[in-house]
Amino acid sequence: MALPADPETDAARLREAMADALAHDGGLMEPAWRAAVEAVPRHRFLPGFYVPADERDGGGLTVWEPVTAELDYGRWLAAAYSDTTLITQFDGEEPDWKAPVVRRGGAPTSSSTLPSLVVRMWADAEVAEGHTVLEIGTGTGYSTALACERLDSGDITSIEVDPRRLESAADALYGCGYTPTLAVADGLYGYWPEARFDRIVAACSFRVVPPALLAQTRPGGKILLTLSGWLYGYARVLLTVADDGTAEGALLPGTVSFMTARTHAAPSFGNPAHWSAGLPDKPRTARHGPERLMATTEEAFHLRFLAQCAVPGVQLVTTGEVVHLVDVVSGSAATLTPGDGVWGVREGGPVRLWDRVEGVLDAFDGAGRPGPETFTMHVWGGGQFLRHPKMPGLSLPS
Repeated sequence: MALPADPETDAARLREAMADALAHDGGLMEPAWRAAVEAVPRHRFLPGFYVPADERDGGGLTVWEPVTAELDYGRWLAAAYSDTTLITQFDGEEPDWKAPVVRRGGAPTSSSTLPSLVVRMWADAEVAEGHTVLEIGTGTGYSTALACERLDSGDITSIEVDPRRLESAADALYGCGYTPTLAVADGLYGYWPEARFDRIVAACSFRVVPPALLAQTRPGGKILLTLSGWLYGYARVLLTVADDGTAEGALLPGTVSFMTARTHAAPSFGNPAHWSAGLPDKPRTARHGPERLMATTEEAFHLRFLAQCAVPGVQLVTTGEVVHLVDVVSGSAATLTPGDGVWGVREGGPVRLWDRVEGVLDAFDGAGRPGPETFTMHVWGGGQFLRHPKMPGLSLPS
């Protein structure tokens, strides 16, 4: 369909409506962030995106339909100003938005995060005027633009591991008049040329706190990170860096997840049947079933993160009714099979994987099932530990 003569007028109206909705839901507490949302044209950072079709294809794969202004102007612009995460890339392949094609299956590798989470991210990091900021994960550039609008472009550095993603974001940022420092770099190592920073904020998740980020933060500065793992447990932490280069801070409440930094992505582990073939024939009865980790609840979201601290190399997959745990690091494996109201556990290898998970669940229950905000993270040269006054310490993987 033909585009309107002045799409900016429609966009300005929708931007104001989105800001109203975010303020009503409590996502825009500070007037300065509301002003940034009302000023930054999100649609300019979204030449296109993908949405799932109503039905899967014949092979059971999700069908992803492209949406652009040329294909469906109304749908494209309305989505750009909705509080929704929009998928912009699969499998590291940058789409040609001038001639996009339908995709079948694939793993999302880049997106435009929902605006309420972007604003919450900047607010939780306690970003203020005069701060120098490193953003890890430029993505589409929308969150970078909000930071530039709220602070000053000269104080913002944003890095992105994917050069094609950064090129697209740079075009949009510079086209809107924002001039932050941009670089193709791996967030695992921060960005030494612009260090030290008052704030470091990651729009991706890491398995552990990268040591380089502590070294690149001024004493008293803060680092906001999402930590994740191969069990897809997530936790957000706001760390304050001390004069000696150590850091500590509390976990933040909520069920926030970001895409994993590509260097920390889970490795392929092969066929789970191969892993389970060498396990003992006779199972033991589990004290806890896997549903405690797999439920769609805030507690399960939190428990997955605690469990993966105990078994950091584990991945979980279900085949039929059988739940498989595979650890490519230690070579250990376990299966859980339901029967007669209980779960039978078979474990093999140097680490008894489900036994370790059950130890965490026992401690969690014994401590009164504490929420994430009651845990503190400590980071120093000797390790990274999660602590709670009523639970044993949990160390993050090295």
